[in-house]
Amino acid sequence: MKSQPSPRILASIEDVAERYDVHPKTIRRRIADGTVPAYRVGRQIRIDLAEADAAMLRPIPTHFRGAAA
Repeated sequence: MKSQPSPRILASIEDVAERYDVHPKTIRRRIADGTVPAYRVGRQIRIDLAEADAAMLRPIPTHFRGAAA
């Protein structure tokens, strides 16, 4: 028996902007440049939160130089 894929959680541009503490224009720019995938549902634009997490959350690079002397 096949397992059901997990349902997508879709949110508005404003909700996603609030989630990441950025301006909605930032989210619109990310959609326009292809960084954040978006879907049109009727006349509304919706963003999958899992895809937004993958696109917006990046690890901060750290430089480990070993034990301090």
